[in-house]
Amino acid sequence: MIDSMEKNNHIPFDLVASHPNQWLISDVDGAISAKALPQSDLYCNPKNGFAATAPSVLNALTLMGLPLGIDLQLSARVDVDFNSAYDAGALLVWSDERNWVKLCFEFSPDQEFMVVSVVTRGASDDANSFILPVSHVWLRISRLAHVYAFHASTDGKIWKLIRAFTMGEDVSAHRVGFVAQAPVGDGCQVTFEEISFSYTTLAELRDGS
Repeated sequence: MIDSMEKNNHIPFDLVASHPNQWLISDVDGAISAKALPQSDLYCNPKNGFAATAPSVLNALTLMGLPLGIDLQLSARVDVDFNSAYDAGALLVWSDERNWVKLCFEFSPDQEFMVVSVVTRGASDDANSFILPVSHVWLRISRLAHVYAFHASTDGKIWKLIRAFTMGEDVSAHRVGFVAQAPVGDGCQVTFEEISFSYTTLAELRDGS
């Protein structure tokens, strides 16, 4: 899944694109954007259990890199030009093809704007969260030692806990970054703005900070 190297002034490590020349990074404000490829997704179907041969789709556009520290926070405002069900922009943590997680802003089959989380450990555990009235949201991934926390916000200030979990004690090879997907459609435009990354520890999971 490695093709080209990108830099962003808001992120202190190199980002690697899964598909060359698909991502745009603004020199002005650091915004990252891409048009998702048709019928593209990151998903390991739980229908067939945890077998290595279980069907999965891992062709979504990704842009990610390897942080140098342990505790961290990555956040962005995510805007999606929704067209078809499951179109989404997401933040990503990636270990390998069978172990990864994403926090998505997704278009539901009922044509609603929804925050969705997917935790994949062999098979994908897909969980819907809350619905929004507008086609943008702020998403955040935090890592506290070996614990990950997903948060979302409607204003970029007050954060709602979506999920807290672990991907194992060793996080040294976990890459973080961005996803643009269109699992059943012809593609959608995804933009990540107001990107923030820091090697800081989130003090409290549930107090809105």
